[in-house]
Amino acid sequence: MNLVRFGPSGAEKPGLIEAGGRLHDLCGVIGDVAGAATSPEGLARLAEIDPDKLPLAPECLRLGPCAAGTGKFICIGLNYADHAEESGMPVPSEPVIFMKATSVICGPDDPIVLPCGGKGTDWEVELAMTNGVSDWEFQIEREGQWTKGKSCDNFGQIGPWPVTPDEIPDPQDLGMLPTVNGAMMQNGLTNAMTYGEAHLVSCGSQFMTPFPGDIISTGTPPGVGLDLKPPRYLKSGNAVELGVEGLGRERQDVIAD
Repeated sequence: MNLVRFGPSGAEKPGLIEAGGRLHDLCGVIGDVAGAATSPEGLARLAEIDPDKLPLAPECLRLGPCAAGTGKFICIGLNYADHAEESGMPVPSEPVIFMKATSVICGPDDPIVLPCGGKGTDWEVELAMTNGVSDWEFQIEREGQWTKGKSCDNFGQIGPWPVTPDEIPDPQDLGMLPTVNGAMMQNGLTNAMTYGEAHLVSCGSQFMTPFPGDIISTGTPPGVGLDLKPPRYLKSGNAVELGVEGLGRERQDVIAD
């Protein structure tokens, strides 16, 4: 059972993709993929539903962000030692925590929009199933913190669906494979994280209260465009595909603002 949100941007509806791949409308069952519906009890109730008794959704609909009501988009920086090394930075002695604006959030196959004036837009596959798109010129060459380079519109593709713990018993043993125009750019394993998921949840909870729908994006392995020699950044017309083992795949076309 895969829970999704489908439909036009800003008007997504909850849905369920059954084992055969058909998308069913959950509007008569839950209000959205958020809050109580995503609690262990809510997921247990949804698992008891016979999909054949639900109406089918129209075909070829856009998938939206897989969770609604995100209040915080929390990111972890330099969480892979080999990525820190290729960036010429030390491995942090504790997790580096920063925020992306929630206005970045969009569907898994929505385009990457190159920001006006941006010169260093890059790909970053991250567990939490996001394309953690960054613009390094905004982030590094201008003064201030990292938020500017992380928070442009459509810099937060999430999805295609949330995965429950029974489907992924060990989140620290997953492959991460993004490609740009068909060429593999990163090939990482989540077991290379300096700080694993459980530690990040515990650490983050010391500083802010977590709520249903919040996202923790756990960092990217080596292979981002910034650290290639020479650096390589996304251009209009490029296509990015990425996935984390067991969590599905995303595909984004790169377009100009």
